[in-house]
Amino acid sequence: MEWENFRRSDNIEDRRDDGGSMDAGGGGGGGIGGAGGLGIGAVIVLGLIGWALGIDPRVLINGAEMVNNARTSGQYTQQYQQNTPRSQPQRPTGTPSDQMGQFVAAILAQTEDVWSSVLPDQKGIQYTKPKLVLYTGQTRSGCGGAKAAMGPFYCPEDKKVYLDLSFFNDMKRKLGGGGDFAYAYVIAHEIGHHIQDELGILGKVQAAEQRASKTQANAMSVRIELMADCLAGVWAANANEKYHVIQDGDVEKAVNTAKAIGDDRLQQAAQGQVVPDSFTHGSSAQRVQWLNTGLQSGKIDSCNTFAR
Repeated sequence: MEWENFRRSDNIEDRRDDGGSMDAGGGGGGGIGGAGGLGIGAVIVLGLIGWALGIDPRVLINGAEMVNNARTSGQYTQQYQQNTPRSQPQRPTGTPSDQMGQFVAAILAQTEDVWSSVLPDQKGIQYTKPKLVLYTGQTRSGCGGAKAAMGPFYCPEDKKVYLDLSFFNDMKRKLGGGGDFAYAYVIAHEIGHHIQDELGILGKVQAAEQRASKTQANAMSVRIELMADCLAGVWAANANEKYHVIQDGDVEKAVNTAKAIGDDRLQQAAQGQVVPDSFTHGSSAQRVQWLNTGLQSGKIDSCNTFAR
C-alpha cells in the first residue's frame, strides 16, 4: 500500500507514554462501545485465549458482551460510577513521530479526506472527524476501561477510536495476516463504526438490542460488523480512485485478514465446531463478501446489511 506520501492527521491522542496506567476500578471496554457486540479484535483475542486454555470461547465472548451490554444499559454499580471516570482527561492531539504512529496518522488522514467528501456527496451529511487514541496496555474511554486484549474499538460516547498497536503484531504472528493494507482495513473498519454513528444507526441498534433476545442481539451485532467491513471497502474504493493507494496484493491481504477473523473460523479452531447463533461478527465468507461489496461499489447504500 502506498501511504508514505499521504498527509498526516493531527487528530491523534497519543497516550503511549502513560505506561499502560489506568485508575483503579477501570473495567473492560470493547465492542462498538454502546451498540452491543465486541470490537474487531476482541473476538480474535478471546478465541485465541479459549484455544490456548481449552475454554469454550463462547463463554469468554458472551461474558465480555454481558459486561458491555450492562454498561450500555446503564447498569453500573455505584462504586464503579464513583471511582471510574467516564473518560480520560483531554490530551493534546498531534501527529506521532515514530514510524507506526506516522502510518496510523497517514491512514487516519485518508479516512478524513475520503469521508469528508463521500459522506456529504452520498448522504448529505457533513463528516465529523473522530479522534484516534493510541495507547499501550490499558487506558480509559468514554465507554469504560480499554485494554489491549480487547482489540481496537470505536466508542460512540466520546467519538474516538482506541488502538493499541500491539494488535498489529498479533495479526502478523498469530493470524498469519499483516501488511499495510490489512492494518489500514482494521482502522477503516473502526472508522466505519463512526460512519454508522454519524448516520444514526448505532443508537437505533443499541435500543433494539436492549429489547432483543441474546440470539437476536447477536444477529444485529453481526449486521453492524459486516456493515463496518463494507464501509471499510467503500473507503478503500474511493481512496484508490482519487489517490491510487492500492498496490498488487493489497486486496488479497485484506481479504485474508477478513477470512482469518470470521466467527466460523475462530470457533472451528478453538472448539472444533461452529455455532452460528453465537456469531457476533459474521462468518469468514460474509466478511469477505461485504468487504468486497464496498470495494466494488464505493457506495454507502451498498452496505445495508439489514436489508439482506
